[in-house]
Amino acid sequence: MLEASIDQLQQVAERPWQEVPEAVKDGYVIQATGQGAAEMVNRITNEVLPYHGGNIHPRFWGWVQGTGLASDLIAGMAGAVINANTGGRDHGANYMERAVIDWTREKMGMPEGSSGVLVAGTSQATVIAFQAARVRVMPEVRKFGQGSAQLTAYAGEGIHNATRKALELMGIGFENLRLVPLVDGQMDLAALRQQVAQDRAAGAKPFLLVGMAGSVDLGTYDDLNGLADAAAEEDLWLHVDGAFGAWTRIADEPWRSLSDGIGRAGSIALDFHKWMYVGYDCGMVLIADEPAHRAAFAARPSYLEAAERGLAGGDPWFCDYGIDLSRGNRALKVWTALEMYGEEAFGAAISDNCRMASLMAAEVEARPNMRLAASVVSNVCVFTARADLSAEAQSVLNSEIAQALQESGEAVFSTTRAQGVVMLRAAITNHRTREQDITDAIAAVAELAARQV
Repeated sequence: MLEASIDQLQQVAERPWQEVPEAVKDGYVIQATGQGAAEMVNRITNEVLPYHGGNIHPRFWGWVQGTGLASDLIAGMAGAVINANTGGRDHGANYMERAVIDWTREKMGMPEGSSGVLVAGTSQATVIAFQAARVRVMPEVRKFGQGSAQLTAYAGEGIHNATRKALELMGIGFENLRLVPLVDGQMDLAALRQQVAQDRAAGAKPFLLVGMAGSVDLGTYDDLNGLADAAAEEDLWLHVDGAFGAWTRIADEPWRSLSDGIGRAGSIALDFHKWMYVGYDCGMVLIADEPAHRAAFAARPSYLEAAERGLAGGDPWFCDYGIDLSRGNRALKVWTALEMYGEEAFGAAISDNCRMASLMAAEVEARPNMRLAASVVSNVCVFTARADLSAEAQSVLNSEIAQALQESGEAVFSTTRAQGVVMLRAAITNHRTREQDITDAIAAVAELAARQV
């Protein structure tokens, strides 16, 4: 199995996404009888490894998916044999998680003493941050519920669905999310203040402001310093959705400055499994006010009482800072990656991804019939393959090109809608991507687009 796994990593460029055959799907049905380890290795090699989601391939730029690292294999073996539950107690995994949290806090520029917890991803991190924000303004909500109180939240148009989903799950309701217009890709601060004043006048209680560090469609960034100023003036909790874009904090200029001000947030949600390339799943929430974080989740029934010595020691316990009591050792793969490759390598890879997005934009602009949806800001490039067609024809063509390139294994673009057109979208969070991959992919797009008459 180890040999097969190493082969997978070494031959990743030769193994793009492919459709799962019906016979393989049928073979996944659980059988009543067991089989030997050798047979299972053979089956996994032939029935599992070839049918991955495609994101490990160097020409995968669909959605925002990370690529995984060789260090994940090393950490995964150790993690499997230790089988740590990191909900609490006194063992090495919890000290390692605290070290990863503290390193991340420092990189984001949050104050010393800020807390955090590793989670499945930004969607879960968002719920945790929003609950801390709600408990701040409604200290008794854990006892009595929200009742008839109308809490309102604010975010720029185009905010990730994680914000809406979190408000729905918490019973606040997505109708109480105010989507503020954007100006040049950033939240209109004047419109924000006007909306907050209107809500207060109507008897609502504004409590949360959500900023974008890397928008899902175009990779744009809010003015985070401006949002921090507005949050302080309006007494709002500032949360930053930095799922992938927060990591420009370790990139070169000019990309690093995109996330200036992020350390002033009350909370940040981010992922290691996106632009830090670590294997799924691994996200984090950081919260500047540790007592507020703990107040939102801490609960210790008698069977979880801490002790001064022994295994029940090791306070603080991470179950007091999030939803999960039973938690896997996510910190191990982050720690292994950082110690193995070094911070500088990650910063260089993130910077290179932004350069690749700029190169893609230049390749698009060099083609007479292609057109960018917007200038590239970070690592996202959105474009149409044939701007000379009607909006409807462009949408059909771009969708067809995306599917055709996925099926051929040449490249993976996703699609998004911009300016009323379904366009091709590349979100480059892939440390395996090289210049040749970019130029070959755009050439393939141009070849397919030329067939449209």
